[in-house]
Amino acid sequence: MLYSRLYGTPLRGSLRSFEELTRMRRQMDRIMDAFAGRPGLETGAGVFPATNLTEDDSFFYLRAELPGVKAEDLDIQATGRNLTIAGLRKLDVENASARYHRREREGGRFSRAFALPREIDPDRIEAKVLNGILTLKVPKAESAKPRRITIES
Repeated sequence: MLYSRLYGTPLRGSLRSFEELTRMRRQMDRIMDAFAGRPGLETGAGVFPATNLTEDDSFFYLRAELPGVKAEDLDIQATGRNLTIAGLRKLDVENASARYHRREREGGRFSRAFALPREIDPDRIEAKVLNGILTLKVPKAESAKPRRITIES
């Protein structure tokens, strides 16, 4: 009653809308579980690897979370304005006969491609892995760097 006086709409109707959305989400979850052939399992890994891509005047910096991935299992390719990180994430078999209740850790091959806003110099890219974080320092091509133009008077 107080809610409808303040906001001009009954609260009960608003709650029904959320209940309907929740019901529809559950129904979609059941359909997707059946489609994937994995009833009851939830995946939460999302896009792998999770990355941040930043830049300053001279470089792009790409940081990717790659826990458990060794440097020798990574393949980094760069051309023009494109950067690709591919690799293999190996997971130990926990127990072959175990029944999962939740599975978020996935293993296998992965690949992420990034279209950068400017040309890069692929010959000068620096890459390192430390504590499960891959860091790429990607120099911008000289032609892509801003230049100050002198105006004659």
